Amino acid sequence: MKKLSLLFLLLMSNNVFAQNFDINTLKELNLHRNRNLDASMQFISNSEYAVGIATPLFVCGLGLATKDSSIIQKGVNLSVAIIVNTGATYVLKRIINRDRPAITYPFLQPLENKTNHSFPSGHTSNAFCIATSISLNFRKWYFIAPSYLWASTVAYSRMHLGVHYPSDVFAGALLGAGSAWVTYQANKKINRYSIKKKPTKTF
Repeated sequence: MKKLSLLFLLLMSNNVFAQNFDINTLKELNLHRNRNLDASMQFISNSEYAVGIATPLFVCGLGLATKDSSIIQKGVNLSVAIIVNTGATYVLKRIINRDRPAITYPFLQPLENKTNHSFPSGHTSNAFCIATSISLNFRKWYFIAPSYLWASTVAYSRMHLGVHYPSDVFAGALLGAGSAWVTYQANKKINRYSIKKKPTKTF
């Protein structure tokens, strides 16, 4: 009984520490932000929508224009990853049902009027899904470095704007990267299976 009580107290203290870290970090980033960056942070945050749609369309279009089936496949991989991640984020947000930071802590200064679910950060999850998909499909540093730099800036912007806790952003990054990796591996197995099942020509 004593061990269970000790474990419960330990879990509660860790939970309190995590909550304190969450709000203290967000308060520092939001209330003491460089206000000259507000417009830039809003632009970068909103870029997630455009990049999420444009990237797979561009890759698929490039593959069709060059008649390169491998590039078309990469575009399909990107599209599937984004769809899977968007669905997973939607479900998790509604299961966890966490309020936005400004609802719980009115002293924050959110730059977006967000009242829907907070955990995980959808902008961050999609940004890291795109960055990870690009990195897996185009394994060159000049694709990987800018992709993750952009995704990290999107993640930071969500805290700068005061609409997500650090834990929302961290979870979103993990979810996005994980969705991209899982769909990439699944597509690889499907492609291998398709090649094996393809009938060989006889002459």
